[in-house]
Amino acid sequence: MKAVVGVVGLGAMGSGMAQSLRRAGFELKVFDVRAGAAEAFARDGGTACASAAELAAGCDVLVSVVVNAAQTEDLLFGQGGAAAALRAGSVFVMCSTVDPNWSAALEGRLAERSLLYLDAPISGGAAKAASGQMTMMTSGTPAAYAKAGPVLDAMAAKVYRLGDRAGAGSKVKIINQLLAGVHIAAAAEAMALGLREGVDPAALYEVITHSAGNSWMFENRMAHVLAADYTPLSAVDIFVKDLGLVLDLARASKFPLPLSSTAHQMFMQASTAGYAKEDDSAVIKIFPGIELPKP
Repeated sequence: MKAVVGVVGLGAMGSGMAQSLRRAGFELKVFDVRAGAAEAFARDGGTACASAAELAAGCDVLVSVVVNAAQTEDLLFGQGGAAAALRAGSVFVMCSTVDPNWSAALEGRLAERSLLYLDAPISGGAAKAASGQMTMMTSGTPAAYAKAGPVLDAMAAKVYRLGDRAGAGSKVKIINQLLAGVHIAAAAEAMALGLREGVDPAALYEVITHSAGNSWMFENRMAHVLAADYTPLSAVDIFVKDLGLVLDLARASKFPLPLSSTAHQMFMQASTAGYAKEDDSAVIKIFPGIELPKP
């Protein structure tokens, strides 16, 4: 029999992951703090729950796709939290980008309740989440993998098993976010220079995306700039948080990260300028004297 799976957090990634699980035939329960989000999802299959505790009570595997460690803490241990409702032997799959040390400690806290844990950050974007083609960077005990493995495989094309205890998955995700944040910042800087110099932005985009200077982030995020569409698939403040985690990790071992530090300051500047909730490509708006494409 397939596991009963719960998904908490039906944002851009979580809703796609839940769709993949539903398509794979799992008995699915969903919850989101936004009024009506779970009910809207469940109209096409699955059960909407009124609280995290209600969802957790019937789950074998609970997949958490909330924003950060604070929201995960509240989900598990806040009033009406999931930890107290999960059955012994259930698996909590944590997909947020968090401090690896916090993730490692969470494994022990859940083990005290006879709960299994997988440190399992995700990458790939909303489209890949919806098609079951995203990447998961995971670490945890063999027992946790034995129970949750089919669930992970239903959600992701690549499930990397990076260690037998929590923390390694989050470390790899932090490094991925270092590159992602620096690449977005560099892409914005390059496009801004092109605009300042009077280069046609569509022509610049066409050339760069077919040249050695291209990156996935340039191709993806500068398309948002050309369309003047700053709808937040991943917001500026996500990289304020994630690059902050990158710098915290490196600072603990006195490891220099000059490019990450500069990119973090760029996202901080964009956030304080009023673009915090816009798409992370809005970091381009910090550059003076450029005329951005209009819708």
